[in-house]
Amino acid sequence: MNAILDQVIAAVREVGRTEVMPRYLKVAHTRKDDGSLLTEADLAAQQALIARLQAIAPYPVLGEEMADAAHQRLWDEGRDGLWCVDPIDGTTNFVTGLPFFAMSIALMKQGRPVLGVVYDPQSDECFHAEFGHGAFLNGARLPLKTAPDRLDRCIAGVDFKRIPRALAGRLAAEHPYSSQRNLGASTLDWCYLAAGRFYVYLHGGQKLWDYAAGALILEEAGGQVGQIDGEPFWQGDPWTRSVLAANTPALYRQWRAWLDQPLSDRAL
Repeated sequence: MNAILDQVIAAVREVGRTEVMPRYLKVAHTRKDDGSLLTEADLAAQQALIARLQAIAPYPVLGEEMADAAHQRLWDEGRDGLWCVDPIDGTTNFVTGLPFFAMSIALMKQGRPVLGVVYDPQSDECFHAEFGHGAFLNGARLPLKTAPDRLDRCIAGVDFKRIPRALAGRLAAEHPYSSQRNLGASTLDWCYLAAGRFYVYLHGGQKLWDYAAGALILEEAGGQVGQIDGEPFWQGDPWTRSVLAANTPALYRQWRAWLDQPLSDRAL
């Protein structure tokens, strides 16, 4: 698998250099049916990655910029091997010039990632992991630093627009962490969590390409992940999966306990 990982890293770096960064701040956009942005860079990067990945290992490739029917068909057909690609996560940032976007690739088998690469072509940071072999940033093992031992000393990544309204209100009134960030690219959120750039994470609903590589990178860095409702993370609908995560099991237990605490027991 190491040889495949090396080839995937080389491929995503090349596509970032040739298809993505030359179009940064220089490309028009349209809107998809869900309101999110789409650019020529997304489509060009996806096509380039499909060609390169199938040359590495001839599994089907599921890309974000495909139709929903194709997503489901490829998911159903790809149990024994499936490439999952987000050619540019954070397209709004890419279009507007906020330098927080990434390219994400996962190789999945039996519905679980066995290899994950998330590449930020603007900063040339490549996060990667292979199941059972740890997680790395440009060759340095993750996490990069020690996490706090208390939730109230943590920086959190929280996407407020997708979590239940009642939970958003509770977090606004009595957040249990020190401060909060939301930068608009889920694939990088996972990697920043794995690296220790923030320590706990909450997201109301991600699709397969948002989490496939990043969740593996977090788990291989020693983090823990579940869903907001308490269900195991790798269970249920792959297209709408909520996230409750932390970069250590100890912080995860505190984060989970706070979320599960009855409202009447909280100081408002």
